[in-house]
Amino acid sequence: MASIEFLSFLEELLTPERKALFNKVIEQRTNHFTVVTEDVYQLHNTSAVIRSCDVFGIQNVHVIEEQKVKKIDREIAMGAQKWVSLNRHDDSLKCISKLREEGYQIIATSPNAEAIELSDFDITKPSALFLGTEKDGLSKEVLSNADQCIKIPMVGFTESLNISVSAAIILQELTSRLRKSKISWELSDYDKNEVKFEWLSKSFKNFDQLVKRFEND
Repeated sequence: MASIEFLSFLEELLTPERKALFNKVIEQRTNHFTVVTEDVYQLHNTSAVIRSCDVFGIQNVHVIEEQKVKKIDREIAMGAQKWVSLNRHDDSLKCISKLREEGYQIIATSPNAEAIELSDFDITKPSALFLGTEKDGLSKEVLSNADQCIKIPMVGFTESLNISVSAAIILQELTSRLRKSKISWELSDYDKNEVKFEWLSKSFKNFDQLVKRFEND
């Protein structure tokens, strides 16, 4: 992690309005929930999911790309990739193992009969929310290793939603409930500084020159 002195140095280079916005947003960030997309073929959907994560305060997003490596569509994400921490994986089971080590339960989004409705989901445990492909949903590996499945209740003829729409609905519901709860969902001071440094490093085009300037002062 960057030193507190270096963080302060960089923050002083921001406008007062920008600095206030950083401080405001960081207080609403959480790692209690994280989002995972698995081999989502439509690039704009992955990018839109990232945008929703930023909007609803999810700091870490995991992208599993077993079959085809893709670049995040900057236009669709509308800059959200600068503010959300993106973690890439090339294997679903390895991703699940890593998330379990970090203390997350694995939650699959699926319309199957055994899935519980979104409104009934217990938000007390840190959870990794897995979203699958537009055509086939999540892989058998994810579904068989999930601790639980959740679904969005639907009453029309259509049986599924676009992944980016599903992500927005799920995150709005769960983060709204989370912030009204007594759960300690905020980032730790250490994580806040880590995230701030990540944001600041992406905020200056001459970042490398600023590092040298700080070291020489």
